[in-house]
Amino acid sequence: MYAITIPEPGGPEALVWDEVPDPVPGEGEVLVEVVASAVNRADLMQRQGFYDPPPGASRYPGLECAGRVVETGPGVSGWAVGDEVCALLAGGGYAEKVVVPAGQLLPVPADLDLKRAAALPEVVCTVWSNVFMVSHLRPGETLLVHGGSSGIGTMAIQLAKAVGAKVAVTAGTKEKLDFCAELGADILINYRDQDFVEEIERATDGAGADVILDNMGAKYLDRNVRALAVNGRLAIIGLQGGTKGELNIGALLAKRGAVTATSLRARPLGEKAAIVAAVREHVWPLIDSGHVRPVVDRELPMSEAAEAHRILEESGHIGKVLLVTP
Repeated sequence: MYAITIPEPGGPEALVWDEVPDPVPGEGEVLVEVVASAVNRADLMQRQGFYDPPPGASRYPGLECAGRVVETGPGVSGWAVGDEVCALLAGGGYAEKVVVPAGQLLPVPADLDLKRAAALPEVVCTVWSNVFMVSHLRPGETLLVHGGSSGIGTMAIQLAKAVGAKVAVTAGTKEKLDFCAELGADILINYRDQDFVEEIERATDGAGADVILDNMGAKYLDRNVRALAVNGRLAIIGLQGGTKGELNIGALLAKRGAVTATSLRARPLGEKAAIVAAVREHVWPLIDSGHVRPVVDRELPMSEAAEAHRILEESGHIGKVLLVTP
């Protein structure tokens, strides 16, 4: 088969479409013939040499995919050859075939194009686990999403609105904010010329955000705490703004707030399977009914993964960028 390899860390040009051995499913695993994968910022970090796959995972980038089951390993039940699936991965999505633990498979939602299903697993599992399973967003509460036009952001808006929450977003252009509004965002903040702390206070009559989904890390830490409501929950899922920040514990105590930081990739298989099962139970009906949908900016051939990485680095896209196999 062919896969995107990274012989040496570097820029987008470090990604090489090369012939590699076919993977073989082991106990509790299935082999999926990949139709499409989606690009995540974690892939960019891996390409640069900053985010190695966990032990035992594929060395090729790609944290989600969609395709068809072509082989099942020993001990697998509930899945059969020919099933159309999408999958949460620890790596290996940028390839023509990938091995997946059976607990990380999801059926392709009804009436959804198989390729577009590749835009779902990582973002849905990230949003559901952080916003709902950890931060317990409730109807009537306010969710602030940084990077509202990203793959994560566009899914967070839709899921929060589906449960009856109010949604605030930050983004850097009017086009992106307008798109967030189309998805249901109530409070639109251009981070280039507006202070999101002031805007959240104004929009909530001084109450603040009950839950904040943050992709920036250190750069936003202090302001995120100031933007929290009493009993607010800050969920950090990215480090685009750096890894080390100063936490004002006094301010956090005054808010009776909580700060969590999570990632999906290195979690034990059992934890990932539990998240996938919760997503299938709670989110898949919303997608099947058309109330929630993946947002795809564009599709590129998988051999052009370097161009896809450039697109993400320029941040001009809205939603997900897909890589499609030949």
